[in-house]
Amino acid sequence: MDPHTVSRIKHLVRRRASLAIGTWVTTVVMLAIGLLMLLPFFWMISTSFKSPGEVFVFPIQWIPETFRLDHHQAVWVGEQSFVHYYYNSVKISVISTAGAVFLSALAAYGFARTSFLGRDIMFFLYLSIMMIPPQILFVPKFMMFNWLGIYNNHLALILPGMFTIFGVFLIRQFFMSIPHEISEAAFIDGAGHVRIFWQIIVPLAKPALATFAILDFSWNWNDYENALIFLIDKQLYTIPLGLQNYILEHNINYNGMMAAASAGILPIIILFLFTQRYIIQGVAQSAVKG
Repeated sequence: MDPHTVSRIKHLVRRRASLAIGTWVTTVVMLAIGLLMLLPFFWMISTSFKSPGEVFVFPIQWIPETFRLDHHQAVWVGEQSFVHYYYNSVKISVISTAGAVFLSALAAYGFARTSFLGRDIMFFLYLSIMMIPPQILFVPKFMMFNWLGIYNNHLALILPGMFTIFGVFLIRQFFMSIPHEISEAAFIDGAGHVRIFWQIIVPLAKPALATFAILDFSWNWNDYENALIFLIDKQLYTIPLGLQNYILEHNINYNGMMAAASAGILPIIILFLFTQRYIIQGVAQSAVKG
């Protein structure tokens, strides 16, 4: 065999070996980082099954000596049951997400598939609002909701949750990746914008819509600040506010709080496990065009 060929083969073998080693090292490092990030969740679940005396034992006792289920039972059937909080969180999150997906898709279609004077400037100004910290808007929103009579009402969380700049941006990017020839062919056949939107664009954009719906649902489910400011009646509390019930006058019921937090985070984990492929597909396809 030609010496040059042999040298080239050896070079390729060494290169593949180095790439394989690099891949393994990267995998191990990322796995270690992932486990490190999961430690707080492991502690939360472990604490929910411990006795109060085992909470702050050092070194941490990850596996309780005796698994106690009374903390989890109290979350569902105790005096401060979380069932009503669950209902409120589901109600607010589902309605807000449904409205946000619909309205964001309509706005995204207007910015991506129609032409009008000042469209790009308007979209730029619209995106610039994202730089405004949401805490600045609490006082104006409080005054407006009080004037409208929806303060201390779930509508104070649902209505603002239906309008999201990020949703318009994400869905618009996906709409722009759809070939314009499809819309033009539909226009030639006599279809209008409404028919094109519902029968052509929306079915093609299911990955992006599903991605945004999942993300928006998790944001509404975990929202604490807005619920804290705009809800007073305990019967209207969501799960994040309901966790305050475990902060007592002289101490904190960590076991009960961790049991309630575990129950509260479970729907998000299940939702992510069953829909993660839509998140990856939607984000990847939405980044095709900027």
